[in-house]
Amino acid sequence: MQVRMLKGKIHRARVTGADLNYEGSIEIDSSLMEAAGILPFEKVDIWSITTGDRFSTYALPAEKRTGIIALNGAAARKVQPGDEIIITAFVSMNEKEAEHWNPKIVFVDEKNRFKPLTHSPRALTNRRRLTP
Repeated sequence: MQVRMLKGKIHRARVTGADLNYEGSIEIDSSLMEAAGILPFEKVDIWSITTGDRFSTYALPAEKRTGIIALNGAAARKVQPGDEIIITAFVSMNEKEAEHWNPKIVFVDEKNRFKPLTHSPRALTNRRRLTP
């Protein structure tokens, strides 16, 4: 049986631009894309922390270490510069592979610069299982 698992996530990114007249996509600082394992043209889900909206588009790389997170086309109606979002990508795999899967999770500050990861995703999952 196949299951969908989180592949990568950029957590609490700040939108730096929104261009309604561009032909779609989200431009993401390529250093963040690489760290999260998100490929150019890969489908990504966007979850707005600011508005609660959820929508999908595809990822395009922006210049490295610029902090660019820019929504284009119709997606530009869903967010505004300064909004906080979560960018996610998912992958399908069999249950056996999923047992030991670890997604790539990237935390960023208010300027979309890397923040250190203080725990592994698997450690967080294990801690929650132990909590009554």
